[in-house]
Amino acid sequence: MLLPTTNGTLEDYTLTGTPLVPRAPQVPLTRTAFAAAHVISDPLAERDPWVGRPAVDWDATLKFREDLWDQGLGLAEAMDTSQRGMGVDWPTARELIERTMAAARAHPTQPRVACGAGTDHAAPEELTSLAAIRDAYMHQMEAVEAAGGQIILMATRALPAIGAGPEDYARLYDDLISQAQAPVILHWLGEMFDPALAGYWGSTDIETANKVVHDLIARNAAKVDGLKISLLDQSHEETFRAALPEGVRLYTGDDFNFAALIEGDGTHYSHALLGIFAAIAPAASQALEALARDDHETYNRLLAPTVPLGREIFKAPTQFYKAGIAYLAWLNGQQSHFVMPGGFQSSREITHFAQVFRLADQARLLTDPDLAQARMRNLLALHGIDS
Repeated sequence: MLLPTTNGTLEDYTLTGTPLVPRAPQVPLTRTAFAAAHVISDPLAERDPWVGRPAVDWDATLKFREDLWDQGLGLAEAMDTSQRGMGVDWPTARELIERTMAAARAHPTQPRVACGAGTDHAAPEELTSLAAIRDAYMHQMEAVEAAGGQIILMATRALPAIGAGPEDYARLYDDLISQAQAPVILHWLGEMFDPALAGYWGSTDIETANKVVHDLIARNAAKVDGLKISLLDQSHEETFRAALPEGVRLYTGDDFNFAALIEGDGTHYSHALLGIFAAIAPAASQALEALARDDHETYNRLLAPTVPLGREIFKAPTQFYKAGIAYLAWLNGQQSHFVMPGGFQSSREITHFAQVFRLADQARLLTDPDLAQARMRNLLALHGIDS
C-alpha cells in the first residue's frame, strides 16, 4: 500500500512482520509492570466533544484493560494516558477508577491496579495555597482508596503555578503520604509531557529537585512503594535509582529508553509504569517473561523493535502521544473506531500515523494485518490519499 512520508511523497510499503499472539506469561515476572491505558469514546453518544464530560464507551474501555490483564500486566489507571486534564475530567476519571476496580476484582488474575490521585477537580483559582492543594489531593486519594485502588500521587500543575519551593513540596508530600492507608507511588512527570509541570519539586535545577525527592523518600520509605520518573533521561534515571533505599522501586516512565532501563545494568533495574506498554502489550509481556527466565537475548529481540515505535509515538510535542496509543488499539481491532475524548485523535498528523503503522508492523504488533491494512486505508482516504 502507498503511505505518506514527511517529505510530501507517497511511498510503497509491504507488511513484513509476523504478528505476536497475545498470551499470558508462563512464569512469574521479575519486574512489576503497569501499563497506563487510554479511554475509548462512544461516538454515537458524543455531544459537544470540546465542552463538558466525554461520552465514554465503558464496555470497550474496560475490555481493553482486561486484554492487558490477560497478558499478565498491571494497570495504571486514570493517568495522563487516560487524558486527565486533556479531555477527561475528574468525575469521569472517578467513574473510570470505580468501574476498573470492580472489573479487576472479578478478573481471574486479580491484577494490580494503581490509580492517579491529583487536584484536577478544583479550578486553578481555588488552588492558591498549600492547604487548598492538600485538601484537593485528599479528596481524590479518599476516592481511590474507597474504590480499592493503590494511590499514585500524580504531579499537580497547582504547585508550579503558585511558585512552591522545595520546603513546600516536602511539607505537603510528607502530609499526604502519612494520610495514605497503604504505600503510595510518587510521580515525577517532566515538562515534555506537560509544560505546566516545569520546575516540579520546587526548582528547575535537577540536582536540587533530586535532593528534594531523595530526602522525601528517605523520610517515608515505609510508606513509599516507588517513584515513577518520566524525564526521558536514561542516565539520570540510572543514577537516581541506584541511590534509592532498599525496597523502594523505581518505575520507569521513559518511553524512549524503557528496554535498557528495565533490563538493568547488572546491579540495578527499573520496573515499569508506561503508556507505551498499552500499545506494545504482547511484546512487553513476552519480553518480561523472557527476562524472568534470564533469557536476555529473547528479551532484547522482542523489545528492541518497539523502541523506535515508542520514540515515534512519544515524539515532541510529547503530550499528544495518547493519539498513537488509541490509533494502535483501533488498528488491532480492540476498538471499532478512532474517536477520542475532546477529539484528541486530531492532535497528530497523517504522516505520523503512517510511520506508527510501519513501525508497529516491524515490531510484530499488528495482530490482524488484514484488518490493520483495511483500517489504515480508511484513514488515508479520510485525508484524501488513495492508497
